[in-house]
Amino acid sequence: MSSDHPQRVNDGPAGHDDAPVAARAARDAGDGQAREEQAEKEQVAQAEAADPLEQARVEIGRIKDQLLRTAAELDNFRKRARREIDDAQARGREEMLRELLPVFDNLERAVVHAGQASDPKSVSDGMSIVLRQFIDTLGKMGIRRVATVGRAFDPREHDAIQQIETADHPAGTVVAEVQPGYTMGDRLVRAAMVVVAKPPQAGGDGPGEPEPD
Repeated sequence: MSSDHPQRVNDGPAGHDDAPVAARAARDAGDGQAREEQAEKEQVAQAEAADPLEQARVEIGRIKDQLLRTAAELDNFRKRARREIDDAQARGREEMLRELLPVFDNLERAVVHAGQASDPKSVSDGMSIVLRQFIDTLGKMGIRRVATVGRAFDPREHDAIQQIETADHPAGTVVAEVQPGYTMGDRLVRAAMVVVAKPPQAGGDGPGEPEPD
């Protein structure tokens, strides 16, 4: 017996197949949008990197940081150098004092002996010994006395405080030393005060005499 009712098509399984397709489509759409955003970010970064003004700002910042570090290192170097120089000067003074103390000790003994001695020659001999010790000690430290009498006047070492007319010495010769000078190595510590010869005036007038009218 045939039925007059039309046969119903079962669409249940077909409805279940539509859900995964929609999910995949949504995922694909989301992935596509993320890729587009990432591409836009990369384009912006490339544009900023290609911008000369932005590159200049970055370079200026890098150079500024480098200069600040260099300035800090230079300041530290100057402080260390200053401390090392101060320490070296202090050690130099200590060494010089250590060399001179025996001279002072002997000078003090000579002064005490001079007050008790009855023989002037013994006092003079004692002082001469101390003076020789002092000169020898200066020589060990590289200090020497400037040569004067009989030498040609040298403005680098001599300070002429007077000129005297004389025919006994060539003009420009040091004939007397008023105060000794000293050098330390190649440096002049104190110029020697000297008297320098000059040729006598014509006519034989003595120094300081007025010329006749």
